[in-house]
Amino acid sequence: MSTIPTSVTEEQFNAHIRPHLNVAKRGYESETPLHEIFNLMLHRLHTGCQWTELPVSKDAQKRQERNEPSWQTVYHHWRRWSDAGSLEKVWQASIGRVKEALALDQLSLDGSHAIAKKGGEAVAYQARKKAKTSNILPIVDGNGYVVASTGIVAGNHNDAFQLKDHLQTAFKTLKSLGLVIAGAFLNADSAFDSREARKVCFNHKVRPNIPENKRNRKLAKRGRKRLFNAQVYKGRFVSERSFAWLDKFRALLIRFDRKVACFLAAHHIAFALINLRHLFAAKG
Repeated sequence: MSTIPTSVTEEQFNAHIRPHLNVAKRGYESETPLHEIFNLMLHRLHTGCQWTELPVSKDAQKRQERNEPSWQTVYHHWRRWSDAGSLEKVWQASIGRVKEALALDQLSLDGSHAIAKKGGEAVAYQARKKAKTSNILPIVDGNGYVVASTGIVAGNHNDAFQLKDHLQTAFKTLKSLGLVIAGAFLNADSAFDSREARKVCFNHKVRPNIPENKRNRKLAKRGRKRLFNAQVYKGRFVSERSFAWLDKFRALLIRFDRKVACFLAAHHIAFALINLRHLFAAKG
């Protein structure tokens, strides 16, 4: 199994990441090579450290001698690429890179909550966590590649909140990337059992493989039972494995970014590194 990369070489950066970043087309770009700035972002994402604690000298003269950026320079690029959607483009491009390796006969949906220590956009109190949280719902294929995701959702909502709209957007995005999902199973736990979600799946020719949530029904269902394949449902473990890979990036476990765009961009980078794990390992 390939490990999830926490840094990239200049060659990997130029091939897979730089083409999708919002950078200066002419004139001044940065005294420090962009791939080094990107690796400092990955360091922060991996360790969960504060921006001010990045491994760069705090002395301006020493930074100039070593050609190191200041933490403010790294943060400036982070905000710029986050606001421009550049890091989302990196993730979407990574899906195209691994297109031949995708197992789209099974898709798995699940949620991941993060405690938001400083509050911010799309943050609300969740009783189960006893804290303010935000949530994101990635969709992974049968091999654990992250192929779609919702945005950041406030933690006071249940997992099925606006699920119809989220699935519509996810399925349309998958199709726009040239991925064929017709006939695929969508594995999700009973928290996602809703009539609207099942209808969206059927409209896109996706088979919802979701155990029935008994709390949604007072009386036993009459007529034909809903489709549920227990054997296929066992494949849902890949989403748990992908979440374990995401947990490697400590900046995603506890949210300190107040802006949705920044916290979402951090997920997009992690998604891209998960998707490119084998490709980066082969060139390492």
